[in-house]
Amino acid sequence: MTSGDGGYGAGSGHTAVLDDPVGESLRGHHAGLGRRLGRAATYLPGVATFSAVPADADAADWAGLARLLGREAFADMFSCQASPPPDWEQVFVLEGRQMTWSGGSRPDQPDAANSTDVVELGAADVPQMLDLVAQTQPGPFWPRTLELGTYLGIRDGGRLVAMAGERLRPPGWTEISAVCTAAEARGRGHAARLISSLVARILARNELPFLHVAETNAVAIALYERLGFVSRTPVTFRGFRTP
Repeated sequence: MTSGDGGYGAGSGHTAVLDDPVGESLRGHHAGLGRRLGRAATYLPGVATFSAVPADADAADWAGLARLLGREAFADMFSCQASPPPDWEQVFVLEGRQMTWSGGSRPDQPDAANSTDVVELGAADVPQMLDLVAQTQPGPFWPRTLELGTYLGIRDGGRLVAMAGERLRPPGWTEISAVCTAAEARGRGHAARLISSLVARILARNELPFLHVAETNAVAIALYERLGFVSRTPVTFRGFRTP
């Protein structure tokens, strides 16, 4: 699926890397967190389940990915355009969209971006992060996902009640992901403060933010649009199990 499908904005040379964000990340900024075999690549266990093959993948590419993952292993192909061989079992399909930052050189909410209750999370916080993810189901998050980038959180009485962080890193871009808030802490603007803080950090290193969201999550889409994101292209997330 390429930019411009479904009435979304057309892509450019700078945004072309967003058509394969997993592969571009594993070939670049996240090379040390992944494994490669030929043209196939995947993240290390515990970091992420995302895998990538080129859009024109052939049998050798899929065989290479199967060797990397092992037998009957899960392959999260994210927004990969290529289709695996018929003996790969499809686990899920989810329609979504990719959104990119259009808010200029800084967030529109500077007070939120500098909020004093936003803290940087570290390895000691992983158990609480995993617990929050289990409660809220924002998407894939594993014990080593924290290594992909900066993760920020908000605590209430010492308990982590909201978080968001950086995930994929194709050249010139950083994906904002794992945006989640505990049910009892919603409606307080936590997600907006966290996203604005991440946007400010990403812009400060001369990169641009982008993100992905399920097409059915109208509340999140409305929040992202309010914070300065626009829809770039529809995406289809797919997961498979290797033979």
